[in-house]
Amino acid sequence: MTASTDTPVPAKLALSDGTVVTGESIGHRGLAGGELCFNTSMTGYQEIMTDPSYVGQLMMMTYPHIGNYAATFDHDEADAPMVAGFIVRQFTRRPSNPQADETLDAYMRRHELVGISGVDTRMLVRHIRDKGVMNAVISSEELDDEVLVQKAKDWPSMDGLDLASEIGVNEPTTFCEGDGPTIVVYDYGVKRNILRSFRQRGCTVHVVPGSTPVDDAMAYDPDGIFLSNGPGDPRAMPDAIERTSRLIETGRPLFGICLGHQLLSLAQGFDVYKMFVGHRGANHPVQNLDTGKVEVTTQNHGFAVDPDTIDEAKARITHVNLNDDTVEGMRFKTFAGLSLQYHPEASPGPHDSQYLFDEFMSMIAAERNIEIAPPPESRSPVNA
Repeated sequence: MTASTDTPVPAKLALSDGTVVTGESIGHRGLAGGELCFNTSMTGYQEIMTDPSYVGQLMMMTYPHIGNYAATFDHDEADAPMVAGFIVRQFTRRPSNPQADETLDAYMRRHELVGISGVDTRMLVRHIRDKGVMNAVISSEELDDEVLVQKAKDWPSMDGLDLASEIGVNEPTTFCEGDGPTIVVYDYGVKRNILRSFRQRGCTVHVVPGSTPVDDAMAYDPDGIFLSNGPGDPRAMPDAIERTSRLIETGRPLFGICLGHQLLSLAQGFDVYKMFVGHRGANHPVQNLDTGKVEVTTQNHGFAVDPDTIDEAKARITHVNLNDDTVEGMRFKTFAGLSLQYHPEASPGPHDSQYLFDEFMSMIAAERNIEIAPPPESRSPVNA
């Protein structure tokens, strides 16, 4: 692992409202654009960069020092970074981590990921909180302010954009085989740690493209069906919503996380809205209304379920966000199913919410009348 000694290259970040800041290029030289968002996690930048739910977004880290522990191959949540660009306050070019495989700068260059450092991320975060999320561009090539602002204005809005169909597996694949239940995962951008969480519980996991017909999924004779996380606006996915309705009709237990949570809600006739500022970080407090306990959760979403549209005859809210009362979890009443807006696989972040995978296992055991091994003692599936 060799530290970068390149001469600094100027770069600019331009927002669609006319705000422009100057910094230093990191990673790949070029231009990138997307919806500007921020993540409040102190660690886990590589997992964040490779989270498929971030497709089409410029990621800004609020923690000021990024790159300290470089990059390690087995920390990826996907085969390559999914963020459109990367923004930091201070970038570490001389990391300290004997387990690292390469510097973060080298990692970004290898994957042609454009980034900028040396900008006032605190000011920019406050700006977004006041004005709402907006599109932006990063450039280390074109540096004219007016040109860059116009490019940001012209960038396609995330609102009404179907991005989930662009990622995920192209062909069915078996992630693992075990002695436990068989799970079919509809892949709209599934994180690897979700798959590891099922593997840790002894499941056989078949991952199928998000466009897979219901009959093809049922050919695996699954004990449960999982609808994954993913990017974009779920309202722009009418085929996926209709397919989810058909999956409900199969009678198999269903579990949805993030985008999957929203698709289950839309299939039940509930509404989803785009948030003024999304939730992205590893420190969001969520209360379990059944137990009263508060979980510190990992979150990444820019859309949420409208609580005023939830039919109490069809579902009940099980989890709420204590910061803004948004819906974070539901149990369905007309079929065996649960859904979560946040990420219980918890990487990066704590392990407060791993029990929800166990609840899905219990639901499968009851509905399918099968015995399932007790939950694992370890709550960290990363090394499972």
